[in-house]
Amino acid sequence: MGTKYIPLPASPRVRRPYPPTAHAHMEAVMARELFAGVPVTDYAAALPWYERFFGGKPSFLPNDVEAVWEVAESRYVYIVEDPVRAGNALVLTFVDDLDGRVAGIARRGIEPAERETYEGGVTKVIYRDADGNEISLGGGPD
Repeated sequence: MGTKYIPLPASPRVRRPYPPTAHAHMEAVMARELFAGVPVTDYAAALPWYERFFGGKPSFLPNDVEAVWEVAESRYVYIVEDPVRAGNALVLTFVDDLDGRVAGIARRGIEPAERETYEGGVTKVIYRDADGNEISLGGGPD
């Protein structure tokens, strides 16, 4: 799956009162789906941890060494056996009910490695898998 590029008008006759924002430009040219990959050393060993973390079986299995969870509409996190790159992923997903999610994950036997609170009340809860990949949840102030 590649990025779809949509041509933007280039005519000098097109007048805009203001230049397009970066966000509007990104909306025009970027695909609407996101896949965040997490390389793991041993797929079979990593799979149970991720099933507990996400609270269920993968949404789909593309092949024998890859599992994909849909974490929001058209937003996916996947693990793939890739020992050379394992342990280097940084994934952050913002959620509505951070405390509820953290409690649910704890009930499934996984505790956060760290919890950070930033100026303005934004919180980041960091989890690490056996390879050291950082899978985090974030939330805004209550």
